[in-house]
Amino acid sequence: MRAGFPEFRLGNVLATSFTGTLSERHGDAVERIPTPHRLVDWLTVNGLAVDSCTPAQLDLARELRESIHAAATAAAMQDALPASAVQVINDRSAQGRAAAILTPDGERRWRLGSASGVEDALGVIAADAVSIIAGERDGKLALCASPTCRAAFFDTSQSRTRKWCDMNTCGNRQKKARFHANQRKNRRSAE
Repeated sequence: MRAGFPEFRLGNVLATSFTGTLSERHGDAVERIPTPHRLVDWLTVNGLAVDSCTPAQLDLARELRESIHAAATAAAMQDALPASAVQVINDRSAQGRAAAILTPDGERRWRLGSASGVEDALGVIAADAVSIIAGERDGKLALCASPTCRAAFFDTSQSRTRKWCDMNTCGNRQKKARFHANQRKNRRSAE
């Protein structure tokens, strides 16, 4: 990974992990793909390796990311999906020409076209978003309980009551804040 950039927040669901490349949307936003090279890094980590990315392709990726976030947020809140977001997701999905291939080890990998690797990778991400927003997978869309984050995530926990997009970041931060608030309250009570 390239030094000087914030770490990626990786999850088990491609589309919602992609929306996590912009975190703390309601606080001090953290852009995790600020450059085309950083998008190449993220795609590689997520099994969609490409050789290069242009600034225009980075713009397409960010537009898709924000569209997935808007549609997933609406779905989690059981609101109507924004038409413009649906259009972008559908366009990226239709433009991609990636093929799912089976490895000798029985795992699925993606074969991206050589001329349009980034567009193919975005097509895979968009298709993943379609499957979770349409309710085709076992789980439910939810929003992070952190007031500064509010990231959409796909909850596959048995009870479907997960509160945080990532327990190691948002969940831990909220638990620490609650602990410190209780410590202050107990000190005031003891005085």
